[in-house]
Amino acid sequence: MTQKPYTVDELISAKAIAARVEALAREISAHYADTDKLVVVGLLRGSFIFIADLVRELDLPVEVDFLEASSYGNSTESSREVRILKDLRGEIAGRDVLVVEDIVDTGYTLKHVLEILETRHPRRMEVCALLNKPSRRETDVTARWVGFDIPDKFVVGYGIDYAQRNRNLPHIGAVRFTD
Repeated sequence: MTQKPYTVDELISAKAIAARVEALAREISAHYADTDKLVVVGLLRGSFIFIADLVRELDLPVEVDFLEASSYGNSTESSREVRILKDLRGEIAGRDVLVVEDIVDTGYTLKHVLEILETRHPRRMEVCALLNKPSRRETDVTARWVGFDIPDKFVVGYGIDYAQRNRNLPHIGAVRFTD
């Protein structure tokens, strides 16, 4: 697939992200203060930078695991067909679980993942998403903690990619196609 030419306009600065991650970690730490170990489940690949920064700020004993799901491929639109590419390594039955997502868009991927994880009987399970696009939601799924609500723009940076590019940007940028 050939990519259309594009530029990236900064939408959320690295400084704003860092401040919001600290605030989210304080709220999450308070919510899970009674847990003996929180299982933080990162949804790969887009959440990897966010989850690394978030867990370093949590004032809790944590275990980190990953699940990889895909509904985009190299496209800018969700296919709405969710595929699990990598499953958890550990057990979550009877445990406190925090699912960390990079962006909640249509909600199909997150809904599918939560349905799968719920069958494994966690003690309680909540979601933290860095980005939320409420205008695009097509399913009844919400994150308890959200870093930023954003407009309906295709975004990259801070772990989020377009066809495996731009994950390394320190900020969130909006993709603007230039053709």
